[in-house]
Formats: sequence, C-alpha cells, structure tokens
Amino acid sequence: MKAVEFSRFGGPEVLEIVDLAEPHPRPDEVRIAVRAAGINASDWKKRQGLMDQELPQTLGHEAAGIVDELGDGVTDVAVGDRVFGFAAVSAAQAELTVLSCYAPIPPSLGFAQAAALPAAIETAARALDQLGVESGGTVLINGASGSVGSAAVQLAVVRGARVIGTGSPATHDFLRSLGAEPVAYGAGMAERVRALAADEVDLALDVAGSGVLPELIALAGGPEHVVTLADFAGAQRHGVRFSRGDTGRALYVIAQIGELIESGRFSLPIGRTFPLTEVAEAHRVGEAGRVRGKLVLLVDSLRPL
Repeated sequence: MKAVEFSRFGGPEVLEIVDLAEPHPRPDEVRIAVRAAGINASDWKKRQGLMDQELPQTLGHEAAGIVDELGDGVTDVAVGDRVFGFAAVSAAQAELTVLSCYAPIPPSLGFAQAAALPAAIETAARALDQLGVESGGTVLINGASGSVGSAAVQLAVVRGARVIGTGSPATHDFLRSLGAEPVAYGAGMAERVRALAADEVDLALDVAGSGVLPELIALAGGPEHVVTLADFAGAQRHGVRFSRGDTGRALYVIAQIGELIESGRFSLPIGRTFPLTEVAEAHRVGEAGRVRGKLVLLVDSLRPL
C-alpha cells in the first residue's frame, strides 16, 4: 500500500510516498480503506525530529474511510461501513490504516469532514474535563477560532457554560456563530475581558500559547483554574496544568459527536484539502499558518474500492 513516510529529519522535502506492507487489525480494531486523513502540528514536529527519534517514520493519527477488515470481537460495525477515528499507530496517512477507536461517520458528513474531527474534539474535550467545565460557569478560551479552540467553544456551550473567546476581529462573527462572546486578543485583552464579564471568569483554557498565562491566571483567580494546550514552558513557570494525551484521553467524545453534529450543535470547518501525493505542500501551508481550519489529506484517488 502507499503511505507517507520520511527516513531523515528535515523540511517538507523529506516526505515521501512509499510502498509499505498492509496492516491488519488486532482484536477490537478495524481496518479501513482510507478516504481522508487529518493533518496536525505534531506531524511537522515529528518530521523535524522534535518528537520521536526513530527512523523511518510514518505519519497520521486520525482518518476516515470504509471498513474492509474486522479484528476479532468486533460486532458494532461491518465491512463496508463508513467510520472515522484514531489510528492504532501513527500511520493514518496511507491507503489503509487500522483504527483502535472509531465510530460511524455522521450521515451529514463526508470523509474529509469526518477525518478532521478526532484530534480536535478529543483534545478539546480532555482540556474541558481537566478544567471541570460545567453548566453555569464562565470559561475564557484563548485562541478560540482554530480547530481545537472552536471545538472547545462548542463543547463548552453544550455543557451549559458561558464562553468568552479571544480571537482577531476578523474571527468575531465566526465565534459568535459558535456561541462564544468574542474579545480581541493582544494588548489590553484582560481589561476587555473584565469589561465584558466583570469578575465572573471561573476557568481559562489556553489554546494559542501566546504568552498570556499570567493574564489568564489573574482573570480566573489562580493557576489551578487554568489549563494550557500550547505553552509547556509557561505552564512549568506559572504552575499551570499542561494538558497532554498521555495522561488520559477523552475518547468517549468520538462516539458522542455524531449526535451533536446531526442536531446542529457542532461543526468543524475544513481549511483546505490536499491529495496524499501533495503532503509536502500541506506541511508548508500548515507550518506557515496561512489557512484557518483543519488541513486534510484525500486518499480516495489512490485506492478505489
């Protein structure tokens, strides 16, 4: 099968489309013919050698496609079903991948939209769980307009929280459409939040990693009321919790998101799609930050059913 791989660290030019042996599911897993695979910042961090050090490496944690092989014990889906979810290993950017956590694709979504979901919704739900976001509270989300930020806004609204979201003025209409009260980031952000919410900010989530943890701590009343997804050094310096998936994942949201999507309470816009063969260009676009919304690789042209 065709798959994305790199055998040396470096820029996007090290990415290759190679032939690899076909994977097979273990018990309780399914294999899919991949139709779309999500791209995340961790992909280019791996490619640059900032994470795992072994070589060669494949890429991709999330995908959507059509079930073509079942592991022992799987009874909730059948061959031919459309599903999305998390890959058992980092190898979702390929013609075939094995999913260890999966759910049916919501009827209203295509493969690309479904492939954009897993990482964003799991990351957002995990951070909200760690903060203890619930009905009646007010949560400030710094960096609310990106994929994870917009997912966090909507999931917090579903929980019954009041949400204040920071973003550039150009994103404010979008944030309002998600149910957030927008505030411009940058100098004076804390004063603008106080003017909007007085002393009612209970919790704060930092998605952007823009160096505002001291302001978030002051607004939320202490570091114990703040979680960051993007500022590891700042978390250590200010005593804030840094949310990471290896300390417990919110995988339950994969099964729950379909009902929210079909009822109109959740959506996740795609920024741009690329054929699998243009994965290097996708990395260039993603690293440059020129597109708002999720980047997705399309694989259906390589392996028709």
